Order: sequence, then C-alpha cells, then structure tokens
Amino acid sequence: MMRAVKDSNELMRLAAAGAAADSTYGEIVQRRFAGRRETEVAADLAALLREFGHEQVDFTVVGSGPNGANPHHEAGDRVIEPGDAVVLDFGGLRYGYGSDTTRTVCVGEPTSEIREVHEVVRQAQQAGVDAVRPGVSCQEIDRAARKVITDAGYGEQFIHRTGHGIGVTTHEPPYMVEGEEQPLVPGMCFSVEPGIYLAGRFGVRIEDIVTVTADGGRRLNNTDHGLRVVE
Repeated sequence: MMRAVKDSNELMRLAAAGAAADSTYGEIVQRRFAGRRETEVAADLAALLREFGHEQVDFTVVGSGPNGANPHHEAGDRVIEPGDAVVLDFGGLRYGYGSDTTRTVCVGEPTSEIREVHEVVRQAQQAGVDAVRPGVSCQEIDRAARKVITDAGYGEQFIHRTGHGIGVTTHEPPYMVEGEEQPLVPGMCFSVEPGIYLAGRFGVRIEDIVTVTADGGRRLNNTDHGLRVVE
C-alpha cells in the first residue's frame, strides 16, 4: 500500500504506458485473425507493445472461442475461426510503469448472444468507472460493476474480482473486490475489468486502467469500448 498513491511523475508514466497499449490495440485490429493461431496474434501484440515503447512485455492473452471463457487462458495453438469472440488482454512496462488493457473482438459478424453479452459487460465496466471517486471503498467499485452483470442474469459467470492496482508491477494493491474497505484516494490507479465467461463457448472482458482524481476517476485507456469486428 506504500506504493498505492501515485505522484504526478508516476501518473505521467502510467498514462504513457496506457497510450502505448491503446496504440497496440489500434494496430492489432487491422490485422487478420481468422486462420491464425492464438500464439501468432499474441506474438504480434508483444511486438507492437515494444514498437510503441514498452521495454518489457508481461502478458499477451489471446482467448478465442471457448478459450475466452477461461479468464486466465494463455495463448495456445488453437486456430481462430470465423464467428469467434476473442479476448485480448495485454500489457507490460513503459518507463518502468505498467499497462494493462482488455478488449473483446469478434471475427466476422457476431451472433446476437455475443452482442448481448458484450453490451452487458460494457455497461458493467462503465458502472464501475462511474463509481470511482475519493472516499468510496474499493469494494464499491466491484459492487457497481457486478450489479449490472447480476441484474442481467450472468452473475454466476463473473468469476473474478473487478480490478487490481497497477504501478511498477502490473498487479499490486489496492484490489477492487468484495471485502476490501480501503477508501479510494486521489492518485490511486487500478483496473476496472468485469467479464462474463460462458464455459465451453466464449467469454467477454473489457478493461481500462483508471486513476482517482479530486472529484471522480479518469481512464488511462481510451480505445473504443464497442464490439469491434475483425477479419
């Protein structure tokens, strides 16, 4: 917790890392997914993170189709197919500070179910971000995001905490999880990353890094939250 509140220099580094991750996403969605292995797309993500200024790549999660239903899936040999939802979760260090963002794309035209689940997650992520302000407890961010997913009937499919702190490592206190009563303080930075995981079928997660401001929260990731269709 001694590292939890960032000063202006640290916030500048975190913002630069977030911008580089955003540029990586903007580039990867221009590339082909169908017919390629998850590991190939993951290699592209790693190369792009470095191209956009990261000195260290910590993770490049590519979870396609049923693999996306495992929030901790690591890229494997599965060949990405038309119709797949693909969870892209990637980050590392730039100027010694972390990036971590997730978007879910669809290869070709998404089904109505994929669209519905994605929209629920988008609304949950927005609710989590909207709840950020000084003095609010960490668990309230989790509760805000989780309520949207539970109310939509997918509560049992949201199987992890809503967020974690970030700084010189990509996972550190504070944690946005039920039972964490630590109040938010301006300068804290953490992820807001709700998800829905339908076992054996597909998953959706949307993640931004958010910093607490004097009167609310500010995203350090600014790519589009809509369901992006890729080839």
